[in-house]
Amino acid sequence: MSSGSSGSSGSSLQRWHEEKQSAWIYRGLATCECDPTKARMFTALSAAAEEQAAILASDVERASQALPQFRPTLRARVVLATARRLGVRQTRPWLAALKVRGLSAYSRSLVSGHPMPVSASEIGRRHGRAGTGGRLRAAVFGVNDGLVSNTSLILGFAGAAASAPVIVMSGIAGWLAGAFSMAAGEYISMQSQRELFEHQIGEERSELERYPDEEAEELALIYEARGVPIEDARRMTRAMLGDKEQLLDTLAREELGLNPDDLGSGLVAALWSFIAFSVGALVPLVPFLLPTVEHRVEWAAAASAASLFVVGAVLSLFSGKNAALGGLRMLAIGAAAGAATYGIGSWLGVELS
Repeated sequence: MSSGSSGSSGSSLQRWHEEKQSAWIYRGLATCECDPTKARMFTALSAAAEEQAAILASDVERASQALPQFRPTLRARVVLATARRLGVRQTRPWLAALKVRGLSAYSRSLVSGHPMPVSASEIGRRHGRAGTGGRLRAAVFGVNDGLVSNTSLILGFAGAAASAPVIVMSGIAGWLAGAFSMAAGEYISMQSQRELFEHQIGEERSELERYPDEEAEELALIYEARGVPIEDARRMTRAMLGDKEQLLDTLAREELGLNPDDLGSGLVAALWSFIAFSVGALVPLVPFLLPTVEHRVEWAAAASAASLFVVGAVLSLFSGKNAALGGLRMLAIGAAAGAATYGIGSWLGVELS
């Protein structure tokens, strides 16, 4: 056997195990799902995964390789046990990492409160509207993190009666340490998510090339679980077989709960995280950087208080709550943190003097 055929059979064997494991997970989810429509979806997806495993098994056997006894991985056992205990909705991120399909059925129904879509492209468009709002919300939270953390740090040193140069150095250190930490965390998070997305979309592409009819049927079952009559769902998914790229995009969104448009750059995410944190962290530091300003601690506290109110008001736009109440709540939280660190700094300054 050539190395090429050996590699191909090894890939088929791995995919066979993944499909068998998917079928095993679907059966488990069907038994613990209280919603009969979703339970039927998981049962049907289990049968579809078994059919795809049978196709892959024939590929392995044609390569003269024996099929091992199927055993689910420890990770799959833990995730399924957790899903049975907490419910599918609460464990969707874990299930998505195991490439469990149909999780989009736990999103809002496609027909409740909306006109029923007449094509899958309409469904895809509904998925693409939240990205900008999510990034804006993350940026506001980044500003808030920098503001609260560096204000607390600076007030803590001020409470300890530290000199202005010491406060400036501590503020700069807190700003840079926090900003680099946030940027590094965002980069790792974004890259890990991107790698997961690319891997799963790549596997979905391979499966679509190997058994397109079965993939279209799986998608139809998911649409049925979300409220679309099964015959209408099948008509939509069969029509998409003529455009494999559109079908792949829809499969990624509906089966895996992934948005291919969200495969952003880790470096860009890290840069924006650094900038957002820096904007907040510099607010309490600016009065100490201006040589002509007197009563710098008071100015730093006032600038931070005003900024906290603004941040709280902006965050209320994402929750639909009253802007003034949101601003006051954020101001109260930041004031409590600042007062606590100022008091601790004052106590330590006396104890260590």
